[in-house]
Amino acid sequence: MTSHEAAVYRQIQRNTDTAMKAIDTIADKVSDEALSMQISRQSLKYSELHNQASRKLLDAKAENYRSSALSDALLRTGLHYSTILNTSTGHLAELMIKNSTNGILEMEKALRHNENAGPAPVALAKELIAFEERNVERLKQYL
Repeated sequence: MTSHEAAVYRQIQRNTDTAMKAIDTIADKVSDEALSMQISRQSLKYSELHNQASRKLLDAKAENYRSSALSDALLRTGLHYSTILNTSTGHLAELMIKNSTNGILEMEKALRHNENAGPAPVALAKELIAFEERNVERLKQYL
């Protein structure tokens, strides 16, 4: 596995890890049953994509992505702070849309910086990007 391929897989792990933590943080604040189901389904797909990237890195004996305690705390604190006074369905959907949009941007940057990555990591990255784009479209109905 090349360093470019490993970098793309680690970015996939990072994006999916961040998304799953964001969902875990706001899930108990969601009162709309349909939105709750939507983000639960998203969490399952993020988990699948994360596991695929992890398996590829593990098979190649490459280093996995590990989030720092500080970045986890900042993410959770930011979401808690943002929902102190507003836990409306629209606001929670907006937070998830922003998270997905940021994930798309970060994945696009990783692909541009790792143009020599092989077809397998690029395909998985594009699958993640397409999934994030569908999430944004689905979440817009809750705004």
